[in-house]
Amino acid sequence: MNAPTTDHLPVVVIGAGPVGLAAAAHLTERGIQPLVLEAGPSAGTAVRAWAHVRLFSSWAEVVDPAAEKLLAPTGWVRPDPATYPTGGDWAERYLQPLADLLGDRVRYATTVTGVARAGRDRIVDSGRDEQPFNVHITRADGTEERITARAVIDAAGTWSGPGPIGADGLPALGEKAAAERVTYRVPDLRNPAVRARYAGRRTAVVGSGASAFTTLAHFADLAEEEAGTHAVWILRRGITGSTYGGGAADELPARGALGLRAKAAVENGHASAVTGFRTEAVERDSDGRPVLVAEDGRRLDAVDEVIVLTGFRPDLSFLAEVRLGLDERLQAPTALAPLIDPNAHSCGTVYPHGVKELSHPEKGVYLVGMKSYGRAPTFLAMTGYEQVRSIAASIAGDQEAAERVELTLPETGVCGGAGLFDDPDAARSSEGGGCCSAPATLRIGIGAPASSGGC
Repeated sequence: MNAPTTDHLPVVVIGAGPVGLAAAAHLTERGIQPLVLEAGPSAGTAVRAWAHVRLFSSWAEVVDPAAEKLLAPTGWVRPDPATYPTGGDWAERYLQPLADLLGDRVRYATTVTGVARAGRDRIVDSGRDEQPFNVHITRADGTEERITARAVIDAAGTWSGPGPIGADGLPALGEKAAAERVTYRVPDLRNPAVRARYAGRRTAVVGSGASAFTTLAHFADLAEEEAGTHAVWILRRGITGSTYGGGAADELPARGALGLRAKAAVENGHASAVTGFRTEAVERDSDGRPVLVAEDGRRLDAVDEVIVLTGFRPDLSFLAEVRLGLDERLQAPTALAPLIDPNAHSCGTVYPHGVKELSHPEKGVYLVGMKSYGRAPTFLAMTGYEQVRSIAASIAGDQEAAERVELTLPETGVCGGAGLFDDPDAARSSEGGGCCSAPATLRIGIGAPASSGGC
C-alpha cells in the first residue's frame, strides 16, 4: 500500500520579509503552492521598522533572481543596481510589489502560534514522516485556524528578540526599571522627536556590529550640528584590527565604509570607546540618569540614554513540537553553526549553503534567513536567497539543483577569531590566513566543506 502523498498541500512560509517572499517566488517557479503567513500588516514589516537605515548591500544584491523573474511581466524594473536602498526603499519598491503579485498566497495579520506533525507530538515516532504538518495561527481579531502543510519554511527572522544589556545574556539588574531611557533599535534621527531625545546629550551605545556602527556614524553627524552630543561606545571586548570591519578590503564597499565612519567618530572625539566592559547592572544617579556598572566593578559616568544593539535571538517557542537539530550555543542548525560561529570567525560572509546544512531531524522543516543564523551576526540577503533556492529545489525533488551553488559571495577582508573576550590569540586582525577566500564554485549538498563566515 502506498504512503499518502502531501504534494497537493501548500508549503507554509512564515514571514513576508525578503527571504520569506523569495522562498515563495522559488516555490512558485517550481509549480509548488506557497502560503506566506505574515504577523504584520504588510510585506516587510520588520524591514519597515528600520526604514531610515541604508543597506550596505546594493540593489543588485538584495533582489532575488526568481522574484525578479516573477515580477518582470508586470513591468516592474529593478532600481539602479549600483545604488543602495534604505529599508523603506526595499520594502516599498520591491517587497510590497512582490507580495502584491503573490496575491492571496500572502496572508497578513496572521501569527503562527504552533507547528506540529498532524496527530503526532514531538515524542511519537510511529508514522511521523508520512504525516503532514499542522500550522496553528491566530488572526488579528483573535480567531484561530489550523492550516495543513506539506512543509514549513520559517523565515520569521529575529527582529522581535533583541539582546539585552547584560553580558551574561540576561537583562542587567535594573535594565527593565530603566526602560524609559533604554531602546534596542537604531534611532531615526531625522524624526524631530527622536532627534530631540538625543541632541546635546550623552548616550551609551552598547554593541559592536553594523547597527552600532550605523548609530555611531549618525551620532557623529548629530554632534556636528548639536553641541554636547556624545556617544559612549560600550564594547565587551578590546579594540583590535578587526573591530571596525574590513574597511577598504571589504568587497561590499558600503559595509567597509560604515566601519570606517564609526572609527572616525571615535577618532574625532564624537564617541569615546569603553572596552572590556561587561554590564552587570543599570543604576541611577540622583537625577534618574542611567549609570552602567560592569562585572569588574567599574562604574561609568551617568548617561542620558542607552541604546542596546547586542544582536537578536530567534523565537523558537512555536516550534516546540517539532524536532529541531540546533547548536547548543548559537541556536542555529547544527551543520551550519560551525561555519558562522563568531567565537571562531569574524568574516562577514559565510560560504554559500543550502538544504543539507539547513535540514533538521524533522524532515520538511527549515529555518532560513536571519533565523537560520540563530544568535550569530552578519547575515546577507544573498545568503538567504540561495538558501531558499536550494530548499525549493529539494522540496520539488530536484536534488541536483538543491546541492548546486548558484551564488558567489563577497569577502569582508577580515578573518580570524572574533575575540569575544579579549583573548589576544582569538582577536586576530586581517593579517594572516583566514576564512574569507570562498571559491567561485562550491557544492553545498553532500560533501560540502565546513568553512566559514555572514549581513
